[in-house]
Amino acid sequence: MGDQQHGLLKVTVVQGKRLVIRDFKSSDPYVIVKLGNQTARTKVINSCLNPVWNEELLFSLTEPLSGILNLEVFDKDRFKADDKMGRAELNLQPIASAARLKQIIHVSSPGQTVLRKVVPDSDNCLLRESTISCVDGEVVQCVWLKLREVESGEIELKIKLTTTSSST
Repeated sequence: MGDQQHGLLKVTVVQGKRLVIRDFKSSDPYVIVKLGNQTARTKVINSCLNPVWNEELLFSLTEPLSGILNLEVFDKDRFKADDKMGRAELNLQPIASAARLKQIIHVSSPGQTVLRKVVPDSDNCLLRESTISCVDGEVVQCVWLKLREVESGEIELKIKLTTTSSST
């Protein structure tokens, strides 16, 4: 019974901007996203510092959503270890509490309803204010994250939380 699914977290890695050069003139970036013990990665985009992935990565939730979504960007190298191009993390508490709020206020109308906003601070990697909305029944957060441990770079994510409604 401990493996009951609580929902799905869909993380769309939309694009990267101003990524760092790790090869001679460019980089071949890809993104690894981790949630707990689950890991997923995007495809490699060759010779690009402003890549557009638009790739959806799925994470199944075996417990109510909490914790941190970790993201690392690497440069694919053929003959040596892949180079780090920065990392970021996103606290999932705001989207989790917005999902609970949605259930309490029973947002079911079609279209978009803003549930809450998250502002950048020293504890998060947000580049600008992020809005969490209920879009056609799904809780969605669009974020721009500033990469850490690197000279420059930003990653855009779109996060959708689909929870299985529990009757407790």
